[in-house]
Parts: sequence; C-alpha cells; structure tokens
Amino acid sequence: MEINSNLSDKAKLDIRLVNQAIEGDEKSYAELMGRYKDAIYYMLLKMVNNKNDADDLTIEAFGKAFKNLRQYTPNYAFSTWLFKIATNNCIDFIRKKKANLISLDQTNDDQDSNGSSFIKADTLDPEEDMIKTQRINQMRDVVAKLKPRYKMLVELRYFKEYSYLEIADELNLPIGTVKAQLFRARELLLNIIKSSKSNIK
Repeated sequence: MEINSNLSDKAKLDIRLVNQAIEGDEKSYAELMGRYKDAIYYMLLKMVNNKNDADDLTIEAFGKAFKNLRQYTPNYAFSTWLFKIATNNCIDFIRKKKANLISLDQTNDDQDSNGSSFIKADTLDPEEDMIKTQRINQMRDVVAKLKPRYKMLVELRYFKEYSYLEIADELNLPIGTVKAQLFRARELLLNIIKSSKSNIK
C-alpha cells in the first residue's frame, strides 16, 4: 500500500511494518504490538477498570486488527485505526457484560436510582451446562492439535485460568512474549477450527 506523504514519520514506519506483516513477517507483527500495546492497555483499563479484562481486551484488539490488516487504508494513521478497533471492541464487551445483569423490579437495599436492583445472571440451566461442557471438550480436542508451546500457553490461560504474569513466571518468559504467543496460538486455533468446520462458538 502507498504511504500518505502527509503522515508523521512514526505513522509512515507503521505502514511499512503493516506492509511487511501482510507479507508474513512475524517480527513486524511483534513490533507493531510492542509500539502500541501499553497505550491500548491503559486506555482500555480506564474504560473497564479491571486489569484482567483490560489485558484480554488488548489481546483481542490486536487479534482483530491483525486479522483485518488488509482492510486498513493508509489515508490515516495505523494507530488511529487500531485505537478505533480497540474502543469499539471494548464497548461491545461492556454492553455484553451489562446484558448479563437481570433487572428485578423489587424493593431492597441494593436498588439503583431507578428503583431496580441487579443481580448477575451467572447460573446455567442443565441444558446450557451440558452444551458448555461439550464445547469445552471440543475445544480441548482442537487445542491438542497445537504445537506443544502453544498448547501449554492455551491450557494455562484458558483452562487453568492463569494470569499473564503467572504464565510468565511458570514458563520463565517475558510477559510480552507470553501475550504475543497467546495471540498467535489463538490465531492458529481459529485456523484449525475453520479447516475442520467445527461448530464451536
């Protein structure tokens, strides 16, 4: 893609990295992530006020951006495009989280200003619980097809629910490497799922 001469030197370098990433250069992905992950993380942390959620949303934002790199046009800075993806993804996350709250029209001490109280809808009925168990088992089968290092990362993060810091300590890796490799592992999982035409959602 051509580089807009009106962009800053930093933005021009981003576009060069994007071009290299599209060509399959993994170092360019890592460099783009390194340039913006902290800024994205702190922006998202202000929005959700939860470190674990902000961590996950940061990885998701980069995942969505990298998956759709070919849709980026250099009429504006890559950082602008990336921050928009991160913001929109976070808004969706907040909306879904609010949807998991059930409004109860009753009077008690936990009322909000409208007279409604909220409880979290975190109880699955038996059918939902069975479907969830089936999906977990299907997911384990897919994870088993990953290379050992990616398999270990996914198991620690999603099955044992380790934090990024705990994974870094367990595997003696820098936390940035853990995040980058988890992003790659998730990308590989998606490819495996698509190729096997699995119905995991």
